[in-house]
Amino acid sequence: MKTLIQAGMIFQDSEFQTRDILLNDGIIAQIGPHIDPTQADQIIAASGQTVLPGLVDVHVHFRDPGQTDKETVKTGSEASAHGGYTTVCAMPNVTPVPNTPDKLKQMINYNDEQGVISVKQFAPVTYDECGYQLVDFDGMKKAGAVAFSNDGVGIQTAKTMYDAMTAIAKTGLPLAAHVEDHALMNGGVMNEGSASNKLGLRGAPEVAETSQLARDLELARVTGVHYHVCHVSTARSVELIRRAKADGVNVTAEVTPHHLLLDHSMIQADDPMYKMNPPLRTRKDRAELLAGLLDGTIDMIATDHAPHTSADKGHSFNDAAFGITGIETAFPLLYTQLVKTKKVTLSQLLKWMSSAPTAKFNLSNENEIKIGNHANFSVWDLNDPHQIATKNMKSKSHNSPFLGDQVDAKNLMTFANGKLVYQDQ
Repeated sequence: MKTLIQAGMIFQDSEFQTRDILLNDGIIAQIGPHIDPTQADQIIAASGQTVLPGLVDVHVHFRDPGQTDKETVKTGSEASAHGGYTTVCAMPNVTPVPNTPDKLKQMINYNDEQGVISVKQFAPVTYDECGYQLVDFDGMKKAGAVAFSNDGVGIQTAKTMYDAMTAIAKTGLPLAAHVEDHALMNGGVMNEGSASNKLGLRGAPEVAETSQLARDLELARVTGVHYHVCHVSTARSVELIRRAKADGVNVTAEVTPHHLLLDHSMIQADDPMYKMNPPLRTRKDRAELLAGLLDGTIDMIATDHAPHTSADKGHSFNDAAFGITGIETAFPLLYTQLVKTKKVTLSQLLKWMSSAPTAKFNLSNENEIKIGNHANFSVWDLNDPHQIATKNMKSKSHNSPFLGDQVDAKNLMTFANGKLVYQDQ
């Protein structure tokens, strides 16, 4: 089967050019200004549209197994395809946690069977993501783990983290850390500051993040592990990471779309759609997160896609679960609010959402648009104003503060591993 995608604006070799793409059984066979259409079995007209490389997210929660009322690998991967993603890395805080290589291998096989895109799998650092008992790191790597993380639970003791880093360094895989000192969180449900005081809600201080981050950066310096900081949220964290990189620490970092686009001043009521961990911080923090991306301190954007049912989110900050969905809205929001406003370029955004996570996590480079690769790309209309609405979402959950926001980018289709896995209806 030969498919010709005709006259799209292609992002290739760090620049945009109007090109045709010919797929032969899902593999990119030709790229050129004018490919003979008579050799194609199917023609997709892409004039006026933009063909982007597959997006990559190293931090998603698909809740499968054990929490499938919120999401499944199938629905999560379909939502990812809708968002233009062709590779994601799923966190291990599921039920049960994959504590052994055999259980992890079963999850990886299940991801391959159920996912419409490539769904890579994290392994936990400790059994059940709690306590001090470390998992079999070498066995997990052999089973196919992409990295290790106790995401959702900060590792509380320095000795446990030190021992984990020492062992994980030998595998060569990243250790992705949710940095949070439980004692310093003080039961906070949003950022400690003017907004929490106004709403009468308990605040979480930034030092709950920065104190553990400072500890971990020193441990990473000593052990040499590839230490990856999940969902950086404060200006001080950015500065700590910047200094560590200058000192030669092997550290990478991610920031979420919601921490780039929202801050606690925007929380005008007790609305659990704004409840996430780490919480939304100040306007200054938000500005420094973008500055950290621009100067290379923060390496990539990851969604921390965290689906919850309506019951989970409840009716109040105090009772609701932490987390929001993000895999379907990330690119449209960031394109609209950062690229269209000329705060960043589209090339920069694609670096943070595709090539950088691919390189830093040693993933397959098949999401590049080049001859010989499987088709892993999406076709977008970047001038289609519309509102974010639940009726268009593929995720099982719709817990997002961005519902109703207007965006200018609409995904028309996504190819993953050579197959058409999403098409706008």
